[in-house]
This record gives sequence, C-alpha cells and structure tokens, in this order.
Amino acid sequence: MTIDQLVFIGLNGYALALDRDTGEIVWSNDQMKSGYVTLLLDGDRLIASTNGYIYCLDPLTGAIRWHNPLKGFGMGAPTALVSVRGQISDVVLEQTAAAIAAASAAT
Repeated sequence: MTIDQLVFIGLNGYALALDRDTGEIVWSNDQMKSGYVTLLLDGDRLIASTNGYIYCLDPLTGAIRWHNPLKGFGMGAPTALVSVRGQISDVVLEQTAAAIAAASAAT
C-alpha cells in the first residue's frame, strides 16, 4: 500500500489510516494522549498533535517514530501545522499553472 491510497483521520486521541477505496481501517494508533488530534502529512511522515504533544508517525504503519511533549508551551490543539513538504494536490497545481499561463498570455 502507498500513502496516496490512504485517508488519515484524527479523533479522540486516535490517529487512523483508512483505505481510500474501501474505507477499511488499515492501521490505528491509540498510544497518544487523548483529545482532539490535528494531523499533517509531511511527505513520508504523519505529524500528529494532541493536548500539547507532537508525534511523528510512519504514515504506512502508524508506528511512532518520535514524540515531543513540548514542555512549557501549554495544552490544547495547535491552530496550525505547516510544512514545506506538505502534500499539494495535482488539481491545485494544475489550477495554478493555468492561472499563470492565462496571466502571461494577457500581458
């Protein structure tokens, strides 16, 4: 299975991967602190944040690669997780290329 065949879900302290065609659970990780889970697919890593903790998961297996309790930064869910390696959909790339081409043709 490859990353592009998975849909990632975060809820109540769980991170899960579902098969995007069948909806079947491929893996589930309940080893994180409970609470709201925010996810970011960062290339070959799935970054999960819950209650002030950050985890790096293997997106194909759900295994924890590392975690950081971020001591002193408080609890709760982050307002954003951002990465330059984050996934960009082909549709967005195609729309951006079309807009650039249209702007070039107009000048």
